[in-house]
This record gives sequence, structure tokens and C-alpha cells, in this order.
Amino acid sequence: MERFDFQEDIKSVRKQLNKNPDNMTEVVKRCSYGYPQVIKSYPLKDGKPFPTLFWLTCPYLFSEISKIEETGGVRDFELKIESENEFRMKYIKAHESEIEERIKILGNEIDNLKKNISERLKKVGIGGISDFTKVKCLHLHYASKIGGIDNPVGEEVEKILKNNECQNRYCDRIME
Repeated sequence: MERFDFQEDIKSVRKQLNKNPDNMTEVVKRCSYGYPQVIKSYPLKDGKPFPTLFWLTCPYLFSEISKIEETGGVRDFELKIESENEFRMKYIKAHESEIEERIKILGNEIDNLKKNISERLKKVGIGGISDFTKVKCLHLHYASKIGGIDNPVGEEVEKILKNNECQNRYCDRIME
């Protein structure tokens, strides 16, 4: 199994996102070229809640999922959540599972946080969503699914994608 250097991963993610991944804890998924696609983030950043546990970093996937959003994907999923009870229940469970994972990561630290911070991290779902019938963005849900959460929106997004990675080693060029 190939071993990756965490500091090199941070550099790669910084170039992919064009921002510093201060609270990155690990790479959850890599493409076949070895570049990070999804990272896991620590639920606190600079002493404040950071409820986005899984973060999509792959520029190719970001672009492809943005295209789905541009054609009404978020609204389509919100309608599906509204009209299909089984899908809605599975979606709500995905939010609850991510909250459980967040609390598990924080462990005893959650009890030592300020009450408002602790309460927020225990209440909000994927990406800080407070209304579990809404979809903030599809990138979050795809990353959540890749991160191991049984997320029906992420599963559907994955089905829509033609490829789950670029075919031209795009990240080779942005890492230079």
C-alpha cells in the first residue's frame, strides 16, 4: 500500500481549494493518480464550530457537480425529499449519522466547549444545515457519501456523474 505524507497532502489540498485546510485531519479518498478527492475536517476551527466534516477537494468533481447544481439539481433533490418519504427518512438519517460522527471525533472535548458551540455541533447536520429537508449544495452530500455516510443525495449525485475522476491528470498541472 502506498504511503502518503500528510504535509504533502496539505500542500495538494491547498492548491486544489486555493485556501489553507487548517483543520484537515486526513484524506478520505484519493483518485487513481494519488491526489486527494475528499478530506475529513476537524469539527472546530479557530475555536468556532466547523460542521463540514467531509470536504470535496477534487477540482474536476467540483466542476462536474457544479454543473448538476446549475441545471437545478439542488431543487430537484429538495422536491424528492419533500415527495418521497423513504428518501426523506434516509436523508434525515444521513444528517444524524454525520452529527454522531462529529461528536465521536470530538469525544470528551464536546463537553468542555462553550454551550452555544456544543449545542450547534450537536444540532446541525451536513455542512451546518439546520433544516434537514433542505440541500445546501451537492458537493457536501457527495463528499459525505464518499466519507462513509449513507447519504442518498450523495449516492444519486454519484450515479449522475459520468466519471468519478478526471481523465487528464488535471492536478498534475495545478501542483506545479
